Amino acid sequence: MSITMTPHAAEKVRQLLSQPDQEAATGLRVKVVGGGCAGMSYELVLEKEAGEADAVYESEGLKIFVDPKSGLFLNGTQIDYHESIMGSGFKFENPNATGGCGCGESFSA
Repeated sequence: MSITMTPHAAEKVRQLLSQPDQEAATGLRVKVVGGGCAGMSYELVLEKEAGEADAVYESEGLKIFVDPKSGLFLNGTQIDYHESIMGSGFKFENPNATGGCGCGESFSA
């Protein structure tokens, strides 16, 4: 199983980790949760450490924490970060997604 980040996404995560209120965080939790118009959506949280059952991946020198349930939907996913006039945010290239909503905020598998 693998989850990767582009250099641009990793730089954004490093910026977030360097914020004073995130001094204890050591990695990024990537989670799949129910919701959104297509059924599932991604949740990103800066966290201090992995949970007992979590898989821990490294990409671009950063730790990525994934719980077992989310891992079923994330294998092969690449996380990128985009900035534009229309807005900015993390973008997921997930080979397990079979569909998505028009706004790109949720997916189905």
